Amino acid sequence: MDAEDVINECYESLRRGEPLHPYFLEDGTTVKFGVSEALYGYEAVVDGLLEQTRTTDDWTVESHGLVVDVRGGYAVFADEVRLEWTDLEAETRREFQTRWSGTVERRDGEWRFVSMHVSAPHEF
Repeated sequence: MDAEDVINECYESLRRGEPLHPYFLEDGTTVKFGVSEALYGYEAVVDGLLEQTRTTDDWTVESHGLVVDVRGGYAVFADEVRLEWTDLEAETRREFQTRWSGTVERRDGEWRFVSMHVSAPHEF
């Protein structure tokens, strides 16, 4: 499996409502920035993603323009992704046009996210 496959597999896992933390590198320097969160270190990423899985359902994930540049044991990526899901606590649907970017690293033959940044454009 290459770096692009892992990113697409992560999208598919999100659609299925599966936990996403296995896609992240188990390291204290791993980071994930979401639309409304900043998670530093693998343990914080695990906690945040498990909470997301617990409190959301029925995900739509539509990738529009994934680009991946592999540079040896690392790859950088960027994508525009339409996200839609049900917020179980608020009992409402949420939708965002988002931008994703980050870095994946290959260790022991497996690609894992080292950093991920998901943002939503804001019109001024």
